[in-house]
Amino acid sequence: MLTPASVLQEMPRPTAPAAEMVLTVDNVSKSFGDNHVLRGFSLVLHRGENVVVLGKSGSGKSVLIKCIIGLLPADAGRIAVLGQDVAALDHDALDRLRAKVGFLFQSNALYDSMTVRENLLFPLRRHWLAHGPAEEDALVRQALDDVDLGHTAEMLPAELSGGMRKRIALARTLILRPDIILYDEPTTGLDPVTAREISHLIRDVQQKYHTSALIISHDMNCVRLVADRVVLLVDGRCYAEGTYKELARNSDPKVHEFFA
Repeated sequence: MLTPASVLQEMPRPTAPAAEMVLTVDNVSKSFGDNHVLRGFSLVLHRGENVVVLGKSGSGKSVLIKCIIGLLPADAGRIAVLGQDVAALDHDALDRLRAKVGFLFQSNALYDSMTVRENLLFPLRRHWLAHGPAEEDALVRQALDDVDLGHTAEMLPAELSGGMRKRIALARTLILRPDIILYDEPTTGLDPVTAREISHLIRDVQQKYHTSALIISHDMNCVRLVADRVVLLVDGRCYAEGTYKELARNSDPKVHEFFA
């Protein structure tokens, strides 16, 4: 069930020591011809922490996520996920690592011809995680209960609203019990009420499963609700970082324009 906003905003926001880093992006650069998207970008993500990467459209946020999961190779620098150097992994090892990293696509990426249940089971079978029918049923029920959509198992994506499809996409991510979740613009295209509900749900997931999350967004209401820490991506670099309140008080023009 969703947590009321008044309660959510009072929840303690977890912190973790540096020894519990689950993701390190160290001085990473990525270019496409003469377009230098990332220029020595760095960040760390601790266990149990929500970090939002905030930046303008086209600033390189989605490129960063693709580099983290190995869909794009970095030109320079190092990315370590759960202690493993992504660039050093072969195809099989990278697949095994990806099973521990959930990815909520901006477009949801649900299969239109599959029921909700079949969509949820797809990543288990994609990663050769064998389960009996009874265990599969239990996993599907739990994942749908986590997003408060237990009645939708036999429905098709076309029968669901935009907000419901976003929740089902998150349920599909949760069924693998990932250590890290990467959210790519999780509230884009949603009305303000539904966007707020999805933001609450991201925080609920963190509280229930102690997940670590990297959230790409330029929705300031989402950033305010979900972020333990905000990293500002400007000109391909980590320009500033801190809590939402710390950056909101920052008078630097490049920071202030996001919070004005």
